[in-house]
Amino acid sequence: MISPGNGRPAEGSGQLIRIDHLVKTYLLGEVEVHALRGVSLQISQGEFVAIMGASGSGKSTFMNVLGCLDKPTKGTYRLDQIDVGQLTRDELARIRNRKIGFVFQGFNLLSRTTALENVELPLLYGSTSHRDRRWQAADALETVGLADRAHHYPSQLSGGQQQRVAIARALVNSPSIVLADEPTGNLDSRTSVEVMEVFQRLNDNGITIILVTHESDIAQFAKRQIVFRDGKVRADKANGSQKIASEAVREMPVIDDEGDE
Repeated sequence: MISPGNGRPAEGSGQLIRIDHLVKTYLLGEVEVHALRGVSLQISQGEFVAIMGASGSGKSTFMNVLGCLDKPTKGTYRLDQIDVGQLTRDELARIRNRKIGFVFQGFNLLSRTTALENVELPLLYGSTSHRDRRWQAADALETVGLADRAHHYPSQLSGGQQQRVAIARALVNSPSIVLADEPTGNLDSRTSVEVMEVFQRLNDNGITIILVTHESDIAQFAKRQIVFRDGKVRADKANGSQKIASEAVREMPVIDDEGDE
């Protein structure tokens, strides 16, 4: 089974992310767009955090900074004690590949490669042998409950299964953190809950999950909710009424929908 961040301890045992006075400003022509306005927060290892906010609130920009896809204009972002803002482009690429797993709304699977081959992709950038790549990818698929679909192509999988392949791909390098950007946006309600069950199980095993969503029902499955508005954090609270996905799945009516799990 996949271990969190190469054996890092679980929630509360160490600071994974530290954001101090983060500012991000874009220039659109001659107009300055203030996407983030002095954001400060910390996230510990093993947390499950939902980032919420309306369109234009700054949550997507914040996610891009967390994922080392963009640098802050001002302020600092430290990931595993590393000041990300001081890194070169090549160093950022290495951080993304080794420490961060990405899950997207659109799955982003290659249609002509099997589930196993899709999960292997992040390993192609390192020195992992072909045999070890296959073993690690198969282990990641087993973690998300898809060991029996390893040789299926995306077109042979339901939407929920495709997203679980994408989650396995995010896990294959044992990252410090998994960033999920609207991972249930293309899924129906029942499949969305099933995917959230996967995230909860991974988090229960110590893997840090940060999820961007505009759906309050989905945010309820996280342990902490951070709400952005106008480029600032407007709320940051523990989720005392966290939903348990496995219970929600059992309570849902069974729908016989061709192609679903």
